[in-house]
Amino acid sequence: MLNKKDRVIMSCLRNNARETLTRMSKLTHIPVSTIYDRLRAHEESIIQKHTTLIDFSKLGYNARANVFLKVERSNRDNLVSHLKASEHTNSLFKINNGYDLLVEFIFPDIKELEDYLDELDGQFNIKDRQMFFVIEDIKREGFLADLQLALL
Repeated sequence: MLNKKDRVIMSCLRNNARETLTRMSKLTHIPVSTIYDRLRAHEESIIQKHTTLIDFSKLGYNARANVFLKVERSNRDNLVSHLKASEHTNSLFKINNGYDLLVEFIFPDIKELEDYLDELDGQFNIKDRQMFFVIEDIKREGFLADLQLALL
């Protein structure tokens, strides 16, 4: 569990990972040197990756879907390797409750997505799949991003 200073620092990063240490210090009233030291310590444990959220539709990728896959155990590792290497896989999760994987796919259009899934079905003997299209991001990556809540 994070202490209050660490929660505040993580909140600043979750809100804007490009925020300067000086600005973070002004917002949090934590010395720059403390923020720097805590960030360095957490980059080897808590912080997995610094990333950017992208509006894929503005880049011409209008089909975004979360797909639940159920696959034979003998094909699972090969499918995971394939999906990890695919340029269309945005996120990949191992899940439970009747399905093995949850994959977020990004494609220019629905037809290309459907064709890709048909290929996966044939190549990896997919037993079952459920697909849900993402229509709109309402809240994304918001946990621990509210500085006011972190200060409580």
